Amino acid sequence: MASDKQNEGKILPMDENKENTTEDGIGLEILQIIKDSQQQHGLRHGDYQRYRGYCSRRLRRLRKTLGFKCGNRHKFTGKKMTVEMLSDNRYLLLVLMEAERAWSYAMQLKQEANTEPRKRFHLLSRLRKAAKHGERLEKLCESPRVDAKTKLEAQAYTSYLSGMVRFELQEWKAATEAFNKCKTIYEKLASAFTEELAVLYHQRVEEISPNIRYCAYNIGDQNAMNELMQMRLSAGGGGGMMAEKLEALITQTRAKQAATMSEVEWRGRTVPVKIDKARIFLLGLGDNEAAIAQAANEETKERLYETLLAECRDTIHAVREELKTEAKQRERSDEASGKVSNLQFLHSYLTYIKLWTVVKRNESMAHVLQAKLKEPQTDENKRGPRPQDLIRLYDIILQSLAELSTLQGLEEDHTFQKEVALKMLVYKAYRCFFIAQSYVLVKKWSEALVLYERVLKYAKEVQSKAKSLNNSLKDLPDVQELITEVNAEKYSLQAAAILGGYLTCNGHFCFYRPLCERLETFHLDPTLVGKQPNLVQFPPDFQPIPCKPLFFDLALNHVAFPSLDDKVEQKGKGGLTGYIKGIFGFGS
Repeated sequence: MASDKQNEGKILPMDENKENTTEDGIGLEILQIIKDSQQQHGLRHGDYQRYRGYCSRRLRRLRKTLGFKCGNRHKFTGKKMTVEMLSDNRYLLLVLMEAERAWSYAMQLKQEANTEPRKRFHLLSRLRKAAKHGERLEKLCESPRVDAKTKLEAQAYTSYLSGMVRFELQEWKAATEAFNKCKTIYEKLASAFTEELAVLYHQRVEEISPNIRYCAYNIGDQNAMNELMQMRLSAGGGGGMMAEKLEALITQTRAKQAATMSEVEWRGRTVPVKIDKARIFLLGLGDNEAAIAQAANEETKERLYETLLAECRDTIHAVREELKTEAKQRERSDEASGKVSNLQFLHSYLTYIKLWTVVKRNESMAHVLQAKLKEPQTDENKRGPRPQDLIRLYDIILQSLAELSTLQGLEEDHTFQKEVALKMLVYKAYRCFFIAQSYVLVKKWSEALVLYERVLKYAKEVQSKAKSLNNSLKDLPDVQELITEVNAEKYSLQAAAILGGYLTCNGHFCFYRPLCERLETFHLDPTLVGKQPNLVQFPPDFQPIPCKPLFFDLALNHVAFPSLDDKVEQKGKGGLTGYIKGIFGFGS
């Protein structure tokens, strides 16, 4: 924050201390100034409070520079800005910053209103204030001193703020008219100026379009929801304000449609859905899956997977809270917990959706890594993908499948358990394949060969079991392609082992033999003239040697030593006589 305050006046396209006038009149790049200010002062991360603080500080600097102070620190005295005061564009910038400050405060309150609904009233008040400042800016720009481009930008900016007010008041028709006016002006400006400015105007049009679609849906256009979904796909992998706005509008649209949904059927059981959050999620599940299938690139697909998983986790949390309430009621009524309740079965269904989505997401990431793994590495210093990365992905897949088999309400569903077991075999085969690939990289040929045989065993077991389960392999990778690839890798492995100096013994691979052990065999080995030739084995293997003997004196316990009592000095007993002699020194 301190560095932002120090550099505020240097990084924006216009300095407060300089006039910006042209031959055609006073000019102000309204949209350019707004976008630069927002991106550099908090809105890149959705921090509206930081941006509002920046607007307040810039307003204070402008008032001080222009001598347009409204009273002092003790009392506010309002001043009206008139057309006659427009000597340079800083007066227009002053009104623009007032509108931006009110708008940013409204957006901050909109974020807080999710948990504190009373703040919505304050939000509407600040939006009206922003629209009022926008109207002031438009009236000032009607002066003949202001150039035509600034007048058009002021009209578009005022229409945008007016549309936002109508949008929050749910006056859909008026909001549509205001947004369409704003869109039309920016499209005309984009066609009249350079490509750099046109990009900025087109970006603004894209931001307004979701609001227009949402208003159209509320007016009665049923195709608007599909258009919103297409816009989310075209938004790409980036997040930011545009993606957040689209997600919010799509969620609001589904909330209105969810009132007609009352139940869901899964695994032959119909479950009533009474939780609104679960209704909204299940209603949009098909649209989300279709959007993932139509994603143009992997980055967009990954973002859609993350969005779906986040919605699923929130829904599971809401159902879990209801389960706690149901468990307390059951304890009070002393009901026996026999058959799985509808709410618990709904929780299992949602958990299944979450775990299977994790499986599909990791499988999609694995396909991308496999393609990169086959590509030649151009930059040796840059770390590329390795088989270990794929092993980790398949570990997560197997863990998710293991959790699927433990879902409540499906313990007795033998068909479901067989399907899960079959899926685990498929992914175990792929995991084993990439473990073998990792051993090939470190030239452990025998271990890799054994693992390739294990892959073939899993794949043939899948093919034999899949005959009884017709639709189980529909969404899974093709094991026949894996078998073909493993057979090719086995032949390549044997060739690499022989060419690399690895000899075979009875069909199994032996350890690498250095040059000193294969002098009788002619073989062109280019590594012998390299930096690390394999001449001898170093360090050498351990060899057994005779150990140092330990001696034990077993005869010691049977030796009888002579008596030394006569050699030991015997001390006599002196008694009282000795004590007296000792006092007078006679005994010394």
